[in-house]
Amino acid sequence: MLLSYIQAFLDGNKRTARITSNAILIANGYCPLSFRSVDSVDYKKAMLIFYEQNNLYAFKQIFIDQFDFAVREYF
Repeated sequence: MLLSYIQAFLDGNKRTARITSNAILIANGYCPLSFRSVDSVDYKKAMLIFYEQNNLYAFKQIFIDQFDFAVREYF
């Protein structure tokens, strides 16, 4: 799903994409992610690398780190 990339809405594209991602995680028995402990510059760089170079590595690492964080903090 590329909601953030296609800019489907005037505002809230990234928030909508994160909420949708969390809904999918929860529906499949996984904990939601908050991305609250991610440095905003690192997050933006990871998104740019994904969208401009089609390279998922940086964002995948952020996702894994946030999943670990969520499990430790919330469950």
